[in-house]
Amino acid sequence: VISDKKPSGIAAGVDAIETARIQATLDRFGKRFLDRVYTEDEQRYSRNRAEELAVRFAGKEAISKALGTGMRGISWRELEILNNRRGKPFVRLHGAARARAEQLGLTNFEISLTHSRDLAIAFVVATTD
Repeated sequence: VISDKKPSGIAAGVDAIETARIQATLDRFGKRFLDRVYTEDEQRYSRNRAEELAVRFAGKEAISKALGTGMRGISWRELEILNNRRGKPFVRLHGAARARAEQLGLTNFEISLTHSRDLAIAFVVATTD
């Protein structure tokens, strides 16, 4: 059961994924996988680089944990991770993910991404102010 209790001003999520898992999925499903999980802007930024795709995948999982839903009731493309001009990643929510954030009063999402050749890690902090 998903709790509808508003967070106490802060919610967090973290996730890690092996880059090889994303590469294998990309090799197997190609554009179908990309279109199911990533927005056009995310695909353009990542340019099919497994490390960039993996870290965004981990980011989407981390966001879903901060929302308290996991990936139930929201779709991958409703969680968008882009970069500003200086390269700092930021979160943009759409559809049901945005509605869930509003329901919880979460208005600000900060995300930190890191990856090596083998592992991608994402950490998200969401606040109500």
